[in-house]
Amino acid sequence: MRASLSAVAPGTALRDGLERVLRGNTGGLIVLGSDKTVESLCSGGFVLDVEFTATRLRELCKLDGGIVLSSDLTKIIRAGVQLVPDPTIPTEETGTRHRTADRVSKQVGFPVVSVSQSMRLIALYVDGHRRVLEDSAAILSRANQALATLERYKLRLDEVAGTLSALEIEDLVTVRDVSAVAQRLEMVRRIATEIAEYVVELGTDGRLLALQLDELIAGVEPERELVVRDYVPEPTAKRSRTVDEALHELNVLTHAELLELSTVARALGYTGSPETLDSAVSPRGFRLLAKVPRLPGAIIDRLVDHFGGLQKLLAASVDDLQTVDGVGEARARSVREGLSRLAESSILERYV
Repeated sequence: MRASLSAVAPGTALRDGLERVLRGNTGGLIVLGSDKTVESLCSGGFVLDVEFTATRLRELCKLDGGIVLSSDLTKIIRAGVQLVPDPTIPTEETGTRHRTADRVSKQVGFPVVSVSQSMRLIALYVDGHRRVLEDSAAILSRANQALATLERYKLRLDEVAGTLSALEIEDLVTVRDVSAVAQRLEMVRRIATEIAEYVVELGTDGRLLALQLDELIAGVEPERELVVRDYVPEPTAKRSRTVDEALHELNVLTHAELLELSTVARALGYTGSPETLDSAVSPRGFRLLAKVPRLPGAIIDRLVDHFGGLQKLLAASVDDLQTVDGVGEARARSVREGLSRLAESSILERYV
């Protein structure tokens, strides 16, 4: 659906042609792709194989027949055809044009666009789903509301993430603290995903929105993975959960489940009971080491494997750090100074 929305977004030649058809008060039925299956559904009409332009689409829609475009949408293959899909394919549409569009998209696997003359709307059919293409102003209004919500959630995320960093330095982290950060990260990610859909649907009208979105969610996805890597429980005989499994469990939580910290804790691999939420946990150190400038991921993995936890990393001297493969004196000093600065700033932010 996202790829299809991108193909008919404002600023594209296809959207320009569809708008022309709509303004001309004529209907249209356009198949966005061609293969042998599509050809087998076509009856009558004309074989054109000409370059696609918005004006040609407008004129050919006056023929009151279906139009077939090439799969890359650069050519008009056929025009004025009658599309005859399998009548046994179930559809909830009632109008002849919309019913045909729905059935054709399901049968051939290509997106199909239907322009309604009476209702004056453009509908996109993809894999059994119907999406009405709205005016950019209406989409922008909803997108700006979502963006304002994202800004508030991002501020709250920054607060709880900063608190977690300070608690990590003091070794006072509980499962509740970790679950709160994982919860906020997932909420921000979901709102950002919704806004990304608006950006795709807006096409060229969504450029500024895309820039704002990129700025707001920079680092959110890596932070989400680092939190899980830091706190996913060690495998035991009763349970074991990998980082990918924990990320997937968070991803499939419903919105109602995401509001419960106990459910988030279970997704991370903990039991989720009130006692467990208040139990102490210690980070491995991935998240804080990732904040040290110019420290490669491979070196971070080796440091964590060698020391086993953040507290041991914080207590390690430059000589201790140099015992790790790939960590020379310069890099060891950089890690030592970086962790010290992070510790100082985290404590100051928490208590000042």
